[in-house]
Amino acid sequence: MARADGDVTASVRDVDPESWLEGPVEVAVEWSCLNFKDAMVVAPSSRVLRRDALIGGVDAAGTVVASDDPSMPVGSVVVAHGHGFGTSHHGGFAARLRCDASWLTTLPVGLDARGSMVFGTAGYTAMAAILELERTVAPGAGEILVTGATGGVGSVSVALLAARGHDVTALSRKASSHVFLEGLGAARVVPPEALTDRTDRVLGTERFAGAIDCVGGATLAAILRVLRWGGVAVATGLVGGAPLETTVYPFITRGVSLIGIDSVQAPAPVRASVWAALAGALGSDTRAALVDREVSLEGVADGLSQLDRGEARGRILVEPSR
Repeated sequence: MARADGDVTASVRDVDPESWLEGPVEVAVEWSCLNFKDAMVVAPSSRVLRRDALIGGVDAAGTVVASDDPSMPVGSVVVAHGHGFGTSHHGGFAARLRCDASWLTTLPVGLDARGSMVFGTAGYTAMAAILELERTVAPGAGEILVTGATGGVGSVSVALLAARGHDVTALSRKASSHVFLEGLGAARVVPPEALTDRTDRVLGTERFAGAIDCVGGATLAAILRVLRWGGVAVATGLVGGAPLETTVYPFITRGVSLIGIDSVQAPAPVRASVWAALAGALGSDTRAALVDREVSLEGVADGLSQLDRGEARGRILVEPSR
């Protein structure tokens, strides 16, 4: 739970579901996971927390156990994310959640509750970004850069891109991350300095056919300078800052495209298509490699602190009933 009273904290408490939860569909939560946004919710003076007291968790997966909406029958195995879960609406760090049926996506064949949380919002965002990238850049068409590669979106992006036949370059300042990222399929791991090229000119040397950027700010600006003609940068995050200081030159002299990914308000058909693409996208060994560890609700606070410090590597799964 988090409280917006100037001293935001995360703790485990017993609550009466009838007094806290709202919505026509009730889901027994089997698995959740930790995301950077969850850490933002419990940060001091949080700008993403929208209510005085909140059950956190922007992701959840489980089985529908009660429903007043015929479009979402009891027994459906579903995933919940976006739509304010864990920020303005009670989320997945609990044994139950309730919401509108339209906020839930029925999981496709080949993806169960735990498997969906190995991906979570991070994996959804990664696949949505890759599908946009591949509208222009086909596998094998050139080097693809992934920034913030040890984080949730970044690590899943590396694995998915490699599995789909792309030549993946992972960007990370952590020397200890090389084995992890290469194990996910990165052909090479480079430091942030690799983006510093021909700083005396408006544009750098053309190198990357595309990029999945999880950082934003100066990193995204640097990427735009070194994309090849017709290259695509897909923006998914802003841990490095929201301002973007660039020029029009990448767009009007190299035909570069910049695309943004939103996982909060995406319509139901888009969500369903992305989750369908994730089903069977990775082998069991790669999915296992993505998971850092599993925790109970009591382990959520420590996991969020780790995310806030930028020390997480891969995915941290949460089992509420554990």
